[in-house]
Amino acid sequence: MALIPDIKLRDGVRNIPAVGMGTADIPFAPASTKPAILHAIELGYRHFDTASIYETEGALGEAVIEALRVGLIASRSELFVASKLWCDQAHPDLVVPALQKSLRNLQMDYIDLYLIHMPLSSKPGSYRFPINREDALPLDMKSVWESMEECQKLGLTNLIGVSNFSPHMFDKLLVTAKVPPFVNQVEMHPAWQQEKLREYCNEKGIHVTAYSPLGGYNGPLFKNQLMESEVLNDVAKARGKTFAQICLRWVHEQGVSLIVKSFNKERLKENIQIFDWELYNEERQKISQIHQHKNINLKSLLSTEGELCFDLSDYEIY
Repeated sequence: MALIPDIKLRDGVRNIPAVGMGTADIPFAPASTKPAILHAIELGYRHFDTASIYETEGALGEAVIEALRVGLIASRSELFVASKLWCDQAHPDLVVPALQKSLRNLQMDYIDLYLIHMPLSSKPGSYRFPINREDALPLDMKSVWESMEECQKLGLTNLIGVSNFSPHMFDKLLVTAKVPPFVNQVEMHPAWQQEKLREYCNEKGIHVTAYSPLGGYNGPLFKNQLMESEVLNDVAKARGKTFAQICLRWVHEQGVSLIVKSFNKERLKENIQIFDWELYNEERQKISQIHQHKNINLKSLLSTEGELCFDLSDYEIY
């Protein structure tokens, strides 16, 4: 079993495992989720990332129960479980009920981290992906965050945070927040290195978690920007590592945690074999010069038809 290091959060007390297993897949809720999670626990993964929109909370909960039954873990407390609030429930009166529903799906009393999934809202009951343009709404930042703070007060989650937030969105949030976000989960990989955002979050004591650390998913909604990179493939060949290991090691060396999604047993193992070696300075320098391009933006999360009722410019995804 691999030992995955922890990263301390700003209070100096709580930790987040450096590598987590993501459970998002398209189409959502694949049948292979539960066995893959069980294998990941056996390999040493302790950080699991889900969301209501992924439809994998149930599979994760069942996998944890099975892991306890067969002795892969001795206690639920050995795991770090994160889930997320989807846009149609990003309304002050719906946040606590949304987390309570996620906990029922997970068959857990609490989770370790609850995130606002996107920096926007949608009409209650418009639970779908992509979001209908006519259903999209501005996020009531102050009131929704107050409800996130209430989730923490009630003991439903140990930590609260956000996902895909820009410095501009944080500037709005931090004016009224009593508990600043502990985490900002964002797209980050060698082709989208997030230097300015990481600097901002570091100054504010907000930990960054990277999703899509391998550049994204192949499919109609995502286009992998890295697989053809000569720099990354040359480094992988020279070091006797896989392309994925070079990407993940680079992300890890930036001081962030990362969420990587694979249900393949060999890849799950490879993805955590990144802690007993380092990139060389010249390799880091070459990687820093890779052309930058992100995959995810708000428009990609909205339907192509219909009319928006507000300006998206303040709500760009980071």
